[in-house]
Amino acid sequence: MPKIKSDSNRNERVAAKVQTIVAEILRDNYSDDPILSGVSLVGAVARGGLQFVRLFFYCHTDDIDSVQRRLDIETKTIRFQMGQKLDQKYVPQIRFSYDDTLERAAKIDELLNKLK
Repeated sequence: MPKIKSDSNRNERVAAKVQTIVAEILRDNYSDDPILSGVSLVGAVARGGLQFVRLFFYCHTDDIDSVQRRLDIETKTIRFQMGQKLDQKYVPQIRFSYDDTLERAAKIDELLNKLK
């Protein structure tokens, strides 16, 4: 019986491509924006048959809620611009989520240093 291939590689490729395109859009169109200028995209995951991509962002500001609200407001515009650059039949829905991995790693380092 032949082994069924997974689409996970395709999901990863599409997610990476969407991440790159959205990062370019943020860099080119929002570099003067005081809220969005410091946003970095650090990862992406495609789900739902490539119809949905979750983009993980990081920023150096303490007011993450305002950054999240602003990204949510700009999602429709960013998705429209992404559709012009993406060579796919369908443009996936995008959602932004804050990635706190660096903060959690810093807390772990701090705890480990206290043990020494």
